[in-house]
Formats: sequence, C-alpha cells, structure tokens
Amino acid sequence: MTRLRPLLWLLAAGLVISLSACNTVEGFGKDVKKAGQKIEEKAK
Repeated sequence: MTRLRPLLWLLAAGLVISLSACNTVEGFGKDVKKAGQKIEEKAK
C-alpha cells in the first residue's frame, strides 16, 4: 500500500486540477466529450 500512496496522491491532484479547470458541469461535459472524441480517433 505504501508504494501506491504517491500514485494515489498524483491521481487525486490531477482530478482536482482538471475539475477546477472546467469550472462548471457544462464545461466538464465538454471536456469529457473531447476526451471521448480523441479516444475514438485513436481507435480507428
């Protein structure tokens, strides 16, 4: 568990930064949509 702790902190910090960057639920939805489009492009 102690080896995973830094990774968990990194993931938590990334989540906080990404959520604060979009400011609103609508902005979060747009970010998720863009991420989904990028995944679909890579899958082709």
